[in-house]
Amino acid sequence: MVYRIYVEKKKLYAVDGAAVLDDLTTSLGIKSAESVRIVNRYDVEGISQMDFDKAVPVVFSEPPVDDVYYELPPIGGEGRMFAVEFLPGQFDQRADSAAQCIQMLCKGERPEVRYAKIYILKGKISDEDFAKIKRYLINAVEARECGFEKKDTLKVSYTIPTAVETLGGFTRKTDEELAEFVKSYGLAMDNDDIKFCQDYFKSEHRDPTITEIRMIDTYWSDHCRHTTFGTIIDRADIKTPYIENTYAEYRADRVELGRENKPICLMDIATLAAKKLKKDGLLPDLDESEEINACSVKITVDVDGKDEDWLLMFKNETHNHPTEIEPFGGAATCLGGAIRDPLSGRSYVYQAMRVTGASDPLLPVEKTLEGKLPPRKITTTAAAGYSSYGNQIGLATGHVAE
Repeated sequence: MVYRIYVEKKKLYAVDGAAVLDDLTTSLGIKSAESVRIVNRYDVEGISQMDFDKAVPVVFSEPPVDDVYYELPPIGGEGRMFAVEFLPGQFDQRADSAAQCIQMLCKGERPEVRYAKIYILKGKISDEDFAKIKRYLINAVEARECGFEKKDTLKVSYTIPTAVETLGGFTRKTDEELAEFVKSYGLAMDNDDIKFCQDYFKSEHRDPTITEIRMIDTYWSDHCRHTTFGTIIDRADIKTPYIENTYAEYRADRVELGRENKPICLMDIATLAAKKLKKDGLLPDLDESEEINACSVKITVDVDGKDEDWLLMFKNETHNHPTEIEPFGGAATCLGGAIRDPLSGRSYVYQAMRVTGASDPLLPVEKTLEGKLPPRKITTTAAAGYSSYGNQIGLATGHVAE
């Protein structure tokens, strides 16, 4: 049996709804929305009625601050509502945490939990504004609008393929056909990438499988390969004099270091200063290793009155591409990577700093580039994702500045 419950913050504590209303008013310029209510809907399967009742005031709600409903609460007056759920396969932190808590509370098997967020909007909202609101609040990369009907079961059955598809004729495709292939399969590759793949499989005298193409596409994406940082810069037109002077100094240092024949790219610009400082003998405390994206500095630490040799480690983690399209998850996994690497080096994780590279978050939504998320959405949601991950693993926040 599937049990369903609706949980909403009491009016005094409904800060999330007020924040969404402010966002709609200031960012989207929608004045017709008078209030926004957010209701959390949970569906649970795999537990008894007794265990479900036990979980309601402990797992799903906090009685002092939450109202609980067993039927969808009415809108009341003029208004509209819609529900949002994560796409299949997308990790749902709230649902997973609820399932774990129920298992700890009831000492049984872990149940299935599904979660959806319901937005209840009050006011004379036009169809055009309603569509605009949904586009703004639902990131199609990670979530979708869902219905309100009750489910008979939460179990999902998938057809498991018995054979891996071979992409027949791939090695014979023309350049135009390859470009269409990239588009039809939604690949992250550009035309040169797919042409390179074709040449490789020609040398193998066979066509690739869809699995091979998908794997290559993933590992060559900007998420994994940082293609943006590796993009060759043929020419730089710089208007600001002091930046132009710094760029000229960078190019002169390349010659001094014997790197003038290497391609200029953002990665080279970012790392050249350390190479120059090292050559000039200004980094005597640098601990050198095969790791290329972290830095270890030799320091002396007073441990209970006794000096000990320690390494102070710095770790950079860039998640530009995933954070751009899925700000919450992208920023969370960015921090995850930054924490994982020092831990794997047997270091204590002491502090982290997040730098958002989006454009002006005060930019009006209508000026957002086509196909992109608004900068405000990126910055605020990325901050929430970063904070969420840090809280989950118990890292205290020392200082936050936006």
